[in-house]
Amino acid sequence: MVEVTPLLILGAFSGFIAGLLGVGGGLILVPALLYLLSGSIAESVLMHTAIGTALAVIVFTSFSSVWAHHQHKAIHWHYFKKLTPTILLGALSGAIIAKYLSFDFLRFFFAIFEITVALIMWFGISASSHANNLARWIWSVVGYIIGLVSAVVGIGGGTMTTPFLVYNKVGIKNAIATSASVGMPIAIAGSVGFMLTGVNVEGATGGLGFIHIEALISIVIASVLFAPLGAKVAHSVNGQKLKKGFALFLALLGLLVIVY
Repeated sequence: MVEVTPLLILGAFSGFIAGLLGVGGGLILVPALLYLLSGSIAESVLMHTAIGTALAVIVFTSFSSVWAHHQHKAIHWHYFKKLTPTILLGALSGAIIAKYLSFDFLRFFFAIFEITVALIMWFGISASSHANNLARWIWSVVGYIIGLVSAVVGIGGGTMTTPFLVYNKVGIKNAIATSASVGMPIAIAGSVGFMLTGVNVEGATGGLGFIHIEALISIVIASVLFAPLGAKVAHSVNGQKLKKGFALFLALLGLLVIVY
């Protein structure tokens, strides 16, 4: 058994951040679940359960967040359509691959990935041309990589989709909104993958494979209520400050996972 109150607080905070930064909330959920589920889940499957549960939560959070951003007419749906097909394939692949990776490998991969993206965002590295000029094969390859890595580390893809779009000269608020929409297919494909690969694995929670049902329900209840609030705030703050805050947020979470 795990305490419900911390899970509700986690859901509210991750939902708000998901709406604010378009990251799905997995960046917060995975590290937090490592702590909250520790002791009630075997360490051999703790990271897998944290990732699988985070992805399942993102399915619900992203829907709430996407609707709020859509109301602001900020989502570039044509970019969503270009990324989604290979994102789905990559997310399913990532869920299968993650089953065979160790706890420490997943933990350090997650941390180094976050810190690297934070540096790219902070220093404002960008391409010479706009996203509209990218070749179709680039969208396909990028989509697969985003889906693959997102499923392996348990995120909605915003930490890659947002920097990718910003790098290719898409405005930060539109990039965040579009990333939120991309998070939904990633979460659906990834959570289904973790649910299936966790069946009959020793130490898994049971019922939904690597998805912790009690944590899922508790977090979702709060997160779907606070995601629209985060989206509202995102569209009322300065874009450059939002970009810097995004970078600092990623770096801090990466460091927290390293010192776990």
